[in-house]
Amino acid sequence: MHQPLAGTGPTDILSVANNPVLWICVAGVFGVIIIQSVIFMRAARRAAPAVDMSPKDIKTSFRSGAVSAIGPSLAVSLVAIALLGLFGAPAVLSRIGLIGSAAYDVAAAGIAAGSMGAKLGDASYTQSVFAVAFFAMSIGGAMWMLATLILTPLLRRGDAKVRSVNPLAMAIVPAAALIGAFACLGLTELPKSGIHVLSFIVSAAVMGLCLLLAHKLGKGWLREWGLGFSIVVALIAAYLAAGPAIGI
Repeated sequence: MHQPLAGTGPTDILSVANNPVLWICVAGVFGVIIIQSVIFMRAARRAAPAVDMSPKDIKTSFRSGAVSAIGPSLAVSLVAIALLGLFGAPAVLSRIGLIGSAAYDVAAAGIAAGSMGAKLGDASYTQSVFAVAFFAMSIGGAMWMLATLILTPLLRRGDAKVRSVNPLAMAIVPAAALIGAFACLGLTELPKSGIHVLSFIVSAAVMGLCLLLAHKLGKGWLREWGLGFSIVVALIAAYLAAGPAIGI
């Protein structure tokens, strides 16, 4: 069987990865994201009166969303910085920076490179391998977007039908789906190590404490900042627990 050849061709990845054309494409992607954000914010303001949301409630929800995004964004940023030398700034910004799934993108790039007999980061990682790896990363994201475009109208019709039968169900289902999704993400980390278990428990305890204090003291800002506090405290706990193991 013919084996793909690796290690042939230029290995100066960054000269291709930082091509001006790619920067223009990244600027276009960010432009679309900004336009979408503005559209969604305007739509939320228009729909607010129909669900009895005051301007203050809208402002609070926007602020809560912004605060909740800080922790996950910091984690993604650290991963993105580590991958700059491997994929270049445009690829990292357009994939890891926006999608945030570094695990998927690195896995997709690694599989694509392996199909050419190469390995990410070593002498066999040529410009041609980078092009194929970047294409593999991008096509996966494109399929997610395509699935969203196709499935969203179908789900909207299903939502309307369920609401006509039992409006209470659609008040419960979204909350249950969110709890299930985040619980699944958290529980999959537990078998990895005791430090993962500690981080999970500490973050859950801090979040629960923030919600309790917000209810007891009437401090709404604790609900908004609860996720940020839980992430920071869990990171500190993980660092302190991992210190002896790594000689700190």
